[in-house]
Amino acid sequence: MVAAHRGSQRPATPRLAGRRTVPRAPRRVLTAAASTVTATTLVTAGCAAQIPFHRPGEGAPGAPLIPLGGPAPFATTGRGPAEGPASPAPPGRTVDVYAATGAGMLSPAVRGLPHRVYVPNAATGTADVIDQRTGRLLERLPAGGAPTLIVTGPDLRRLWITGLGDGRVLTLAPGAARPAAGPRISRPGPLYFTPDGRAALVMAGRSARIDVRDPRTLKPRGTIRLPCPGAVRADFTADASALLTACPSTGQVIRVDPARRTVTATLRLPAGSRPGDLRLSRDGRAFLVADTARGGLWTIDAARPRALGFVRTGPGPHGLVLGRDARLLYVLGGDGTVSAVDQATRRVSRLWRAPGRRALLPGGVSADGGTLWLSDPAGGTVYALSTRTGRPLHTVRVGGRPGGPSVHPQPGRRSLGGPGLFR
Repeated sequence: MVAAHRGSQRPATPRLAGRRTVPRAPRRVLTAAASTVTATTLVTAGCAAQIPFHRPGEGAPGAPLIPLGGPAPFATTGRGPAEGPASPAPPGRTVDVYAATGAGMLSPAVRGLPHRVYVPNAATGTADVIDQRTGRLLERLPAGGAPTLIVTGPDLRRLWITGLGDGRVLTLAPGAARPAAGPRISRPGPLYFTPDGRAALVMAGRSARIDVRDPRTLKPRGTIRLPCPGAVRADFTADASALLTACPSTGQVIRVDPARRTVTATLRLPAGSRPGDLRLSRDGRAFLVADTARGGLWTIDAARPRALGFVRTGPGPHGLVLGRDARLLYVLGGDGTVSAVDQATRRVSRLWRAPGRRALLPGGVSADGGTLWLSDPAGGTVYALSTRTGRPLHTVRVGGRPGGPSVHPQPGRRSLGGPGLFR
């Protein structure tokens, strides 16, 4: 590992604070090639392959960076390590968390709806609507304030617009001429819905809490106090009994029981870690958590929060998007790169580098799985990239400061809100 990379620091052992203490599994230490610096590396069960670390801005060996619009071969650059096995799946049953979100698996509730991309634009105070097929900007719907996130509601049809700054939440029906006024909430933040549909969760971020609200009216029902501030991204376990969130400023990963409205466990990652966006793996055994400081993804056991391993993806990973079959997880880097992690093997490929090397915001994948939608807020642009070749299918100049695109409609039986969570 090269000393110039922040991830070259020797990681400390994560500490788990919860209802019970889990013994640490033994670790194996590998020495990175061409470096005098050693790193504590966790090894995947049955495999001792090293991860080819690299300096920020350099492509990993065998996987040169491809400018946006060039071919995007999936060149393998390494295998994710692991510290002990993940928790086993239930006996006699194979879990596929995203079995209902495959290509074309649209619910009857959304079949026949026009395929659009809704982009919150904080600078123009609008929700910009793009035709997925033509890439044409169709209209700008007035939202007022500075919208930052558009999420799909539990019914898969209605869209919720949040982040307006004054506590307003707007609702938008497909085809409507303008958003409808919704309820006001204190300390607005990203909006999630529990898998059973019984509650909406508002990530209050700086207030170190999650507000529990009615999923239809957003009237308050209670509060979940967190041990640290800054938690804005979350995802749910496969059995819907818990959710995981993270506090970047303190390096903590938090497990929460929404039904009992309590924190059940806390995992502190090595010093200097900044965990952020996260996604549940396809088999439901682990969460993949982006660490912007260390340049990769932590693999966290879904059953009892503990670090199973670390997959290096490049500098500043901050946004995650699941591919349509959930085999690939697209990772957006702070240097404008898009990497992909194969969930089965934890192998990493460098795909593209965006023009200007600016950080992109995550959006979603089209219902047929062929298009990845991302936004460049600094450049006022929304990109539609082919998931097969990496070539841009559309480059949409919307101006202003576009947020993460919301791709609609989406396959699945229900929406969990957030930036594109479906089951």
